[in-house]
Amino acid sequence: MTTKAPYSLTDLVRYFLRLGTLGFGGPPALVSAMHRDLVAERGWIAEMDYREGLALAQLAPGPLAAQLAIYLGYVHYGVWGATLTGVAFVIPSFIMVLALGVAYVQFEGLPPMQALFYGIGAAVTGIIAVGTYRLTRKTVRADDPLGWLLLGISAGATILTETELLWLVLLSGGVYWLFNRRPGLIRFNTGNSVALVLAQALTLPTDSILWKLALFFTKAGVFVFGSGLAIVPFLYGGVVKEYGWLTEQQFLDAVAVAMITPGPVVITVAFIGFLVAGFPGAGVSALATFLPCYLFTILPAPYFRRWGKHSGVKAFVDGITIAAVGAIAGAVVVLARRQLTDLPATAMALISIGLLYRFPKLPELVLIGGAALAGLLIRYFF
Repeated sequence: MTTKAPYSLTDLVRYFLRLGTLGFGGPPALVSAMHRDLVAERGWIAEMDYREGLALAQLAPGPLAAQLAIYLGYVHYGVWGATLTGVAFVIPSFIMVLALGVAYVQFEGLPPMQALFYGIGAAVTGIIAVGTYRLTRKTVRADDPLGWLLLGISAGATILTETELLWLVLLSGGVYWLFNRRPGLIRFNTGNSVALVLAQALTLPTDSILWKLALFFTKAGVFVFGSGLAIVPFLYGGVVKEYGWLTEQQFLDAVAVAMITPGPVVITVAFIGFLVAGFPGAGVSALATFLPCYLFTILPAPYFRRWGKHSGVKAFVDGITIAAVGAIAGAVVVLARRQLTDLPATAMALISIGLLYRFPKLPELVLIGGAALAGLLIRYFF
């Protein structure tokens, strides 16, 4: 049974519409923004509810940020809240990606757009770094050496492997539970039947391109764990190598579109679907990818809500959350290595960090707009 919410469902849907429209930076930035806005500043979501959602999103297959948004919608408004917040979070970037897909086909490439987002990428890296720093301070107590150790191991593993390791996240939860001597860990078996049905659906024979897209992207939603970036290798193996739907360059451009648009990174599936089969392909690809993550969030959610305050579960969730934040911190380093390839980009990232540190209330959109203009000037005039 849920407690009375200090906000309306309309308020929450509006928030996720805004985050989906203006939230650049992929999973690290979006997860940090949800904590900052909904937990720290507005007090709409309790810290423990946020941790439960982050832990569930980390354990279940599918895009991390979208699953967390769905869970936070569920906290006070159940399945209806989860559904509306999930749609509100995804739909703005879906529309943007469709528009970019039309422009891409019309102009045969993205060079002007990539120049525009050269500066945006640098600023977003700085924004992510600050958000991750704040999230880390909220997650791990200063007097918790085990927590800092687990966070450091998770961050280091993410930097070295450039992926999030599910086994390490689970191990972190187990170790934290063990050292805090919390008894009575609860096991959750929810969602196995759904996974079975989805797995059986994957074997249905058909020659329709839309059915092929639906089956392939359902696999992506069911079997890929971690942040939205974790789906990229899986997509490459399918759309380029196995099916030949896109060329190497088209696939790289699809990933670029995901990185330079707000909202969840995994929305790149809509861009790919559009290039393969137009508007129907975009809709089918997005629905097939996000539906499994929606189901894998709302089905276990009642159990997390019921048992999440249990001492054993709480310790396990805390350990998973620490590892998840460590993975996010590691992802910041990975992203910075790829994005900050020259001195101007590095300077813009450092300036963004400095401005956000000095002026915590500075709107991120102001930074992003200024960086976009700077990026254009640097690319075309220097």
